[in-house]
Amino acid sequence: ADVLNQSLNINIIPNTSTGKSSVNLFGLDGQYFKILIDNIPMVNDEGMGNMADLTQINLDDVERIEIVEGAMGVEYGANAVSGIINIITKKTTKKNWEIIPFIQEESIGNEYNLSNQGRHIQSIKIGKNINEKWYTNAVFTRNDFNGFLNEQKGKNHPFNDGLRGHEWLPKLQNNLKALVNYRGKVNAFYKFEYFNEDVNRYSREVRTNFNSATQTSNPSASDEYFFSERMIHHLNLNGKFHKKTHFNISLSYQQQVRDIEQFTYRILPQERINVERTEFESRKVFFTRGTLNDFIKLSNINIQSGYELNLIDGFSSPMSNPLSGDQVNRSLNSYDVFTTAEVKATDRLSFRPGARLMLTNKFNPLLAASFTTKYIFKNGLEVRGILGRAPRTPNYDELYTFFVDSNHDVRGNEALQPEIGTSSFLHLKKKFWFNDYNSSWQTKLSSWYIDVKDRIELTVTNNTPLQFQYNNIDLFRTWGIENSHQIQHHNFGFNLGISLRGISQVLDSSNFNDDFLYTIQANANLTYKIPKWKTNLALYYKYNGPQYQFIQEQNEAGETEFRRGKLNPFSWFDASIRKSFLNQNLDVSLGARNLLDVTRVNTTAAEGGAHSEAASNLLLGYGRSFFLRIQYNLNF
Repeated sequence: ADVLNQSLNINIIPNTSTGKSSVNLFGLDGQYFKILIDNIPMVNDEGMGNMADLTQINLDDVERIEIVEGAMGVEYGANAVSGIINIITKKTTKKNWEIIPFIQEESIGNEYNLSNQGRHIQSIKIGKNINEKWYTNAVFTRNDFNGFLNEQKGKNHPFNDGLRGHEWLPKLQNNLKALVNYRGKVNAFYKFEYFNEDVNRYSREVRTNFNSATQTSNPSASDEYFFSERMIHHLNLNGKFHKKTHFNISLSYQQQVRDIEQFTYRILPQERINVERTEFESRKVFFTRGTLNDFIKLSNINIQSGYELNLIDGFSSPMSNPLSGDQVNRSLNSYDVFTTAEVKATDRLSFRPGARLMLTNKFNPLLAASFTTKYIFKNGLEVRGILGRAPRTPNYDELYTFFVDSNHDVRGNEALQPEIGTSSFLHLKKKFWFNDYNSSWQTKLSSWYIDVKDRIELTVTNNTPLQFQYNNIDLFRTWGIENSHQIQHHNFGFNLGISLRGISQVLDSSNFNDDFLYTIQANANLTYKIPKWKTNLALYYKYNGPQYQFIQEQNEAGETEFRRGKLNPFSWFDASIRKSFLNQNLDVSLGARNLLDVTRVNTTAAEGGAHSEAASNLLLGYGRSFFLRIQYNLNF
């Protein structure tokens, strides 16, 4: 989340009531893009690759992060409408042995101590080159985030004044990874990951339990603990046969289970009673993907063909969704084949068409398509155009929700059809070299247009009695332009970017069409290396301009009308310094996050719920925080 928060067109949306953080890309939420690890979609509490909780992703063993914008349905299947984020992990080392432990201490706003405030991280990585062909490693990381109290008083606050609990939920995470990598005529790796997380939610409502006979109170509250557990097995084989034909096959089995533990907490004696533990939701996934390249011998055409098989068994308990009235056990399977072709028309001009056929056990056959063209001018200017089409399939809630009582009637719709997203991007890029190639300047100008048809929305299907159901009714459009610059001069690096984005939504459920609403984002980062001192300095800044949204509300006459709401502008500013000691074996990093002390941002762009008024501000950060990280690199 800290990495992506500095990128243009990306907003990180924290949910302090669940402890999760999700990504909004080009104004579309996490249902419209995928997060992959080593090209495999990552299972999570709410899906496969989509709606991932960023706080559950450990970056301590990551080689690089690839962000690909635009419809990626041909390469990665359904729900890759706005793009993908691919996290590539490290699989080799140049050393015989590497043993890398680190600890990190971090304040949460102005809250920190060594026991129950702040963030405390411990990690160790052990890697070994067994011989020229075999490498193995194991990484363990423990992340203890003690939550953000702000004005709240924690779990042992005994008064019913709304101050019990946390502003930002505490959580404890443990992550274990293991890898075996083989390099030969056929390369192979097997990767295992185990992750567990405990999230604690303390109710703000306190029951005083006053005893008039003794004139004493025994305050208690109804609390919840959430336990997530994830296991990932990933086997990959890649290499050549018949000298030129490349193959790449991945097989993965993943499982994620989330349990809920509900209990009564007696505050004064600090004990739990009436403990009940229930499976909250789960996913079991078998996934395999394979590709073949260069199997047709043509001098100027490279054809890639592949398959993808995705078998998902899902379970959702009634309490996993406040609108769900019954448990759900369903399977959503997909069987895809795809082909792309890279055609080099000339040394400067190339084309890349592609198509994917998606067969599922739930929907009619779906088609994804893409077309990319690239031209490089003699002066080095590169022009790239991308046109893509990708579907988004309905999620479990949209298909299977059923909640009917005396006050509510909200139902899913198993007849829902997938949404269809179409995107087009145009990129112009040019790199300049100076001072005998010791200095460079790269500039890039990009524009985009994304259109999503048949968007799924909860609609009123009957007024008396009032009934709701999910239906394919809405449209979504966004367009924008972005300009970025990268400057490198010896040990100095500077990046600068700005984007303008407009969003329009057609809300057929309310017979209302709105115009494009615009927002500006800008970012900059500066890095400087001091080799003599073995020191690196870094500054990161991102400005988020005002964000607008049309909100429906009732006027004094009881009629529904729309007004334009606004989320006020805010900025993120981070800084860090890293210095190496003991012949670069010891690294010490000192840094600050959110130097501008952002916590709550005022808004008039939030709608109220059925039984609550609209929020006047959003909690987006937990204030200015500082961290110290000490890492020892024992390599031999």
